[in-house]
Amino acid sequence: MLVTGIKSKPVYAPLRADTRGRFHLMLGVSEGAAPLLRVLREMQSQAPQALGATRVLLAPGVPATGASPAGGGTEAPVHSLCDFGDLPLQPERSFNDVPALLAELRSSLETALMGTRLYLAGPESFIGLAMKIAFEFNLNKDEVRAEQVGTLARRVYCVHCRATTENVRTNIVRCLGCARWLLVRDHYSRRLAAYMGVMVDAEVPGELPPIQEVFV
Repeated sequence: MLVTGIKSKPVYAPLRADTRGRFHLMLGVSEGAAPLLRVLREMQSQAPQALGATRVLLAPGVPATGASPAGGGTEAPVHSLCDFGDLPLQPERSFNDVPALLAELRSSLETALMGTRLYLAGPESFIGLAMKIAFEFNLNKDEVRAEQVGTLARRVYCVHCRATTENVRTNIVRCLGCARWLLVRDHYSRRLAAYMGVMVDAEVPGELPPIQEVFV
């Protein structure tokens, strides 16, 4: 069964504007665009001058159904950049997928200056990968803010073969690397941006608990 109450499991608070920052980089995936727009409206009322030093990057999410991106389904809706059109922001960009968005994040951080604030909104799998990149560039936890919205699907790291299975929605999943059946635990690694998966039928091969969709 899942082990609950593990302290490594991230907890996310609603995004708030940090008007102390000199530059603001905002990334939203799927429904994550809505919290970013809320924060921008907050900036507009509290510190309108900050909008000129703010950049918004958006991407659609992973398929809405299925146990992996190859499982089919439709993408969750994403706000159009025109929703931000009345705000005096730096040039915004939209991307076809999350990997392209993360590549732009890395490129942006390579030239970022002291005082940059990073805002992330979207599924936890996206937030974890984006935070992993941010910490590579030595942003601290006070410079990165995140709000989880959308699917609760998880990235699962196999402790046996070290492969990562994306977009997992069930409590038991077959590893894409070694084909073992893995129990998806609540233990989360920020270094790997993934939850740990351990072999569920090690004692009695082939004997599995009921597979249930729990991360929807």
